[in-house]
Amino acid sequence: MKHLTATAILCLLFSTAFVSGKGPSAAPDAEWPDSLRSVWLYTEGIKQHAIFGDTARARELFRESIRRDSDYAPAYYELVANGLCASPEEAVELAGRACRLDTTNKWYRQIYGQTLIYAQRYNEALEVYRRLMKEYPNDPDNYRLVAALYEQKRSPFMALITLDSAEIRFGRIPPLSDMKRHLLVTTNQTDKAIEEARAMVAEAPYEAERHVVLADLYAIAKKDSLARAEYGEALRIDSTNVRTLMSMADFYTDRRDYRALLTLMRPLFRSDELPLETKIRRFEQFTSDVRFYREYYFQINDLASTLAILYPDDPRVVKLYADHLIASGELEQALALYKTHLADRPPVMEYYRTVIDIESYLQHPDSVDRYVNLALELFPGKIDFHIAKGHVMSYSKQYDRAIEAYKESLRHADTDSLRGVIWGMIGDAWHQQALLGNSSGKEASESGETDRRFDTPAAQKAMKQCYKAYEKSLSLWEDNVVVLNNYAYFLSLEGRELERALAMASLVVTLTDNNPTYLDTQAWVLFKLGRIEEARKIMQKAVALDGQQSPELMLHYGDILHELGEQFMAEIYWRLALEKGYDARQIERRLAQPAKPKPQAP
Repeated sequence: MKHLTATAILCLLFSTAFVSGKGPSAAPDAEWPDSLRSVWLYTEGIKQHAIFGDTARARELFRESIRRDSDYAPAYYELVANGLCASPEEAVELAGRACRLDTTNKWYRQIYGQTLIYAQRYNEALEVYRRLMKEYPNDPDNYRLVAALYEQKRSPFMALITLDSAEIRFGRIPPLSDMKRHLLVTTNQTDKAIEEARAMVAEAPYEAERHVVLADLYAIAKKDSLARAEYGEALRIDSTNVRTLMSMADFYTDRRDYRALLTLMRPLFRSDELPLETKIRRFEQFTSDVRFYREYYFQINDLASTLAILYPDDPRVVKLYADHLIASGELEQALALYKTHLADRPPVMEYYRTVIDIESYLQHPDSVDRYVNLALELFPGKIDFHIAKGHVMSYSKQYDRAIEAYKESLRHADTDSLRGVIWGMIGDAWHQQALLGNSSGKEASESGETDRRFDTPAAQKAMKQCYKAYEKSLSLWEDNVVVLNNYAYFLSLEGRELERALAMASLVVTLTDNNPTYLDTQAWVLFKLGRIEEARKIMQKAVALDGQQSPELMLHYGDILHELGEQFMAEIYWRLALEKGYDARQIERRLAQPAKPKPQAP
């Protein structure tokens, strides 16, 4: 037999395709007809996509098949069905061509309708699916898509008519019934939706989800007693059904019955079916309002404990439970919780950060030092632990070691602004060193002197280093308001470079929004420049914004009022500063000063 049949040729093509493997495929013999070449390229494309997952090669083969035979519809279909088109518009074009080449092929018509939907060409898609529904009336999915497209076109009544037709033909199919009830509710036909749900429950009264659907509709219709009865029946059938519990939770939330809601959340939080992410999100909702948190503390505490028991090692739950303990005032318990997890492997950096923060807040410098060193052993490249070590050394007045730690952290800083912040910390440490090196030592550093002279070589050297560090900071970040403020204030205390100090203090006020501390610095520099009345106006604003909380601000305001000859008010503010904890000897010295005469009006 000299000529192979078409079937034999196709079998041969399939067998050679599997032998050839992935990669460039050998072309068929040159004497074969072009139509068979398209078939060979098409089958090779299927192999490359389905077996080897080579989408680029498959796309190339399908397109070559079309180039050789532009009427070869299967290649158009495969390009679209396998997502090998460059855009939704191209997919519509290729699917449409396949449809036109074979008008009787159901699959081509379906893929064409899908591409039209994806391209948001809903009117054309509706026509395609209406034709499919007419030609293939026994496929309920066509009814569903036609109804969905009618709804998309804002024609809900046509969608309902389509779904009614499907129900007459197929009976009740859950997805279509769900869609029908939704449309009835959106068209204000809730009573009809309830009738549908009742009928559904009557067909299968032992299915909990059907009772939940009916209960939800009763809730929409504000028939709460009937809704509760159906929810109760659903729970009687299956007390652990997550959908039932979630629907009831939504019902209680809408009715603001929070006590019932929180009671219901207990079995939900214990359920393995509810994702942890959902539980955490719910818990965050309950704790976002402080008043709600206080009123239902015991129920919320029970939920937090449930999560901690079920997910003891999940970092999200550890943080959630620790935050709950902190909000409850149980700071020591939160600290203990984090410490129990420091041995977790792999180590969690956030646990060390939090332990260090809490120990710092509790003023346990030895513990802070210990955990900072442990953190640095595990995370040697993390800059915040190096900075924390500097803070620990500063707190314990080991300023040389603090400066060393801050400088070490510079090696790990990756931005100029961060380097600027660290140089500011170095400057602050040098300033504290200068206070210790002054002749009055610790006493002067805590007395809050408003005029300061550094009268020892060690103190003067330290202040020189302080200002050098500040200059370095500002060269890296010129708008560093903390450094600008401190630099200006320290210059004002020394009574030098006051014009420059005023420029820096004024820039800080411009860059920030009515910060009392920064206003105080600006006012104090003006005071040192002799611009007393300007200083008074700014200081008055600072004291008002501060709410008379800062003893330094009240002391400064008293000094300004004293200079203006308002001795009575000056003494009031000095005494307020004393009440807030300002050094008693400084207040006594001021109160002993003779009153100054009021300046004469020009």
